[in-house]
Amino acid sequence: MKIRWHKPGPGNLVRYQFQERATHWVVAANCIYLIASGLALRSPHLYWLSTLAGGAATMRYLHPILGLVYFLALLWMWWLWRKDLKIQPYDSKWMMQIEAYITNHDEDLPGIARWNPGQKIFYWLMLSAGFGLVFSGLLLWFPERIPWSWQSLKFIAIVTHASCAYASIGGLLIHVYMGIFLVKGGFEQMITGEVTKPWAKHHHRLWYARLTGGRTDD
Repeated sequence: MKIRWHKPGPGNLVRYQFQERATHWVVAANCIYLIASGLALRSPHLYWLSTLAGGAATMRYLHPILGLVYFLALLWMWWLWRKDLKIQPYDSKWMMQIEAYITNHDEDLPGIARWNPGQKIFYWLMLSAGFGLVFSGLLLWFPERIPWSWQSLKFIAIVTHASCAYASIGGLLIHVYMGIFLVKGGFEQMITGEVTKPWAKHHHRLWYARLTGGRTDD
């Protein structure tokens, strides 16, 4: 499905279309629910989280179903962004100067396209962990179906599921911190879908140049 670009507000550029933002929030909402319910199922000390997830029975019923929804939404996200998610030669140069990004001196960084390498790595981390979560989760969804001779497979599934979940939680915490606190305007663009031209030029010069026909003096 081709993304249709709407007309942005005066002086702005469209960064995310509605279906991109909707997919992002579907992934985010499911991810938060899965983390809360998963931690409640994982540890008795965190079982109080089950009350936030609709109660024990509801949580146990929804966790695997929403896990599938989460994974499918991640795949749809890849389909929407597959061209922008490719690692490019200039990404390695950017990574070598990542300290300038951390200290919010993007003007000292090489020009990048729609996403920086950190954003790409975050997505590939979540997708890779998603694969591990969904396949191990399918085995844990119906544990009674696993023959006794395959019980070692259940152990592998438990370790894989927990490891991928912790990796996803770590990635999400970094993503939220970067989007809300480090990069000004990062959160708002997922609400409105738009960014100002100065913001685009400052953070993503190659993407800005492509949208403005190669101009860098707007």
